[in-house]
Amino acid sequence: VQLVESGGGLVQAGGSLRLSCTASGLTFGWYAMGWFRQAPGKEREYVASISRSGSDTYYADSVKGRFTISRDNAKNTVDLQMTSLKPEDTAVYYCAADYLGRGGGTDKGIYDVWGQGTQVTVSS
Repeated sequence: VQLVESGGGLVQAGGSLRLSCTASGLTFGWYAMGWFRQAPGKEREYVASISRSGSDTYYADSVKGRFTISRDNAKNTVDLQMTSLKPEDTAVYYCAADYLGRGGGTDKGIYDVWGQGTQVTVSS
């Protein structure tokens, strides 16, 4: 069972990045998916999540209107499109899978599988 994130990098404030997470070794459609992030010296925090079918999406207030989560169950991928990036978005971003979850889970403790993370750095 593995989640692998990609797409991180360095971007100027106001720019955009698209993160992708590819799952293997699990039945992807059985998992709600989430994105979390962790900045240096801070707790890992919830960013966004999506239901198993992809019909429902949820966002932290800090990213609402700027980030969009989506999934492709045929490709076993979940993406996070990030726009209007701010320096405070700088963090390691992790995708996570919640077995039989409905989506909307903000507690990192409910997620069963985690990726290794990808660094996003937003310069001012």
